[in-house]
Amino acid sequence: MITVLTGSRLLLGCLLVAALLLAAEMPGAAAGGDPYAAQRRAMVQKQLQGRDIRDPKVLAAMAKVPRHLFVPAGYRRWAYADQPLPIGFGQTISQPYVVAFMTQALGLKGGEKVLEIGTGSGYQAAVLAEIASQVYSIEIIPQLSQRAGRLLAELGYHNVHLRVGDGYQGWPEAAPFDAIVVTCAPEKIPPPLVEQLAPGGRMIIPVGPDWGAQELVLVTKDHQGRLRQRAVLPVRFVPLVREGKQP
Repeated sequence: MITVLTGSRLLLGCLLVAALLLAAEMPGAAAGGDPYAAQRRAMVQKQLQGRDIRDPKVLAAMAKVPRHLFVPAGYRRWAYADQPLPIGFGQTISQPYVVAFMTQALGLKGGEKVLEIGTGSGYQAAVLAEIASQVYSIEIIPQLSQRAGRLLAELGYHNVHLRVGDGYQGWPEAAPFDAIVVTCAPEKIPPPLVEQLAPGGRMIIPVGPDWGAQELVLVTKDHQGRLRQRAVLPVRFVPLVREGKQP
């Protein structure tokens, strides 16, 4: 279930988002600091607030993280368009709405430990790091992990921990996780990820055949360890690549 805040908490969150958007309009941001500020502001207002993204923390994170830095220079003119973009090695950065939708579905309150499968460009990890306490992210392609690591460090995201490896197996040494987000699609939900989800936790994961019809599935584990899952959005993600296989 997607968390929707009401009353004074929603008002406070909306004021926070408005403040961030206003800051992006200040002369320093528009002229010298961030030439993409207006595009990011439009992305939040039209693509996210104009649809069903209501969590103030998610909106604030999306308003802050500079998505254009996470895409190759040749694609930056489309960085804030609502579409996926190639990042090399047969991989993509998800469209902004999907990133926001998946983050909102986790229902993060702040202070959580989150596992991400598929670091890719590092953008989803940065958005998560704006809300969660610690983010653990696994990428099977070393070059992508290294590139994301450098950028995340430059931007000051020191609460993101990266590993090169098979995301199907998760990160057992750091488990359990309060939330898990998977940004590549297995045909079935990996049992190790279910095991590493903490009681009371949530996992959002695309499930379906390679390059075929897929569904974004929300998995919840109650405090007794019982699982529930439901499809929440039709999607198309790159396949989850296993160790020993080429992407």
